[in-house]
Amino acid sequence: MNSISVRALLVRGMLAGLAAGALALLVAYFLGESRVDAAIALEEAHSHHHDGGEELVSRTMQSTAGLATGVLVFGVAIGGIAALVFCYALGRIGRFGPRATAALIAGAALLTVYVVPFLKYPANPPAVGNPDTIGPRTALFFLMVALSVLLAAAAVILGKRLAPRLGNWNATITASAAYVLVIGLAYAFLPSYNEVGKDFPASLLWEFRLSTLAVQTTLWVTFGLLFGHLTDRLLVPRTGTVTAGRSGANRPATAAR
Repeated sequence: MNSISVRALLVRGMLAGLAAGALALLVAYFLGESRVDAAIALEEAHSHHHDGGEELVSRTMQSTAGLATGVLVFGVAIGGIAALVFCYALGRIGRFGPRATAALIAGAALLTVYVVPFLKYPANPPAVGNPDTIGPRTALFFLMVALSVLLAAAAVILGKRLAPRLGNWNATITASAAYVLVIGLAYAFLPSYNEVGKDFPASLLWEFRLSTLAVQTTLWVTFGLLFGHLTDRLLVPRTGTVTAGRSGANRPATAAR
C-alpha cells in the first residue's frame, strides 16, 4: 500500500469518525444528559454545604458545546487511528475484504477499548465516587485499556502462529481463550472500587451506564459501517466501470469493420 492510499484512507477514516461522532453526540445528548442532570440534582439535594463559588463552566455549556467538542474530537481521533490500523491489518489477518476488515477493527476496538475495561471499571455519574480516589481510579481504567489492547494484539499473533498446526478455527478459539483467561486474572488482581452510596437510585445508575455503553456502541458501529463503505469504494474496482470501459473500447473497432 503506497503513501497515496494511506493518506486517502486516513482522510476517510477521520471523516467516518467525524460522522460517527456526530451520531454518537445525539445519543449522548438525548440519552445521557438527562441522567447526568438527575444525578447532579440528587447530589445537590443531599449536599449540606454550599461554598458559594462561581462555577467555571456552566452546566449548559458542558451539555452542549463542551459535549459536542469532546465527542467530535474523539471521533476524528479514533477514526484516524483506526484507519492506520486498517492499513496494517488489511490482508494480514485473513482473507477479508475492506468492508469485513473495517468491521472487524471496529468490533475489536469496541470490545477491547471500552467493553472489557467497562466491565471492571464502569462509568459513574456525578454524586457517585470518592473525589479522593479519582486519580487512582482513572489510572487503573487506562491501565485496563492498555492491557486489553496489548493482550488482544498478542492473541492475534498467537492465533496466526497456531493456525498452521491447529487450523484457523481451533487457533482462533485457543487465542481467544488465552485472552479471556489473562483478562480474568487482571480482573481478579487489580483493585476494585465500589463507592456507590446506599441512597443512590440503582435504576439511575443502571440507566447512566447503559447510556454510556450506547454512545460507544453507536460510535464504533457507525464508524465500522461507514469506513467499510468508503474503503470498499476506494480499494475495490467497480465491475460496472471496467465493463463499460471495455465496451467503449470495442465500439470503434466494430464500427471500423
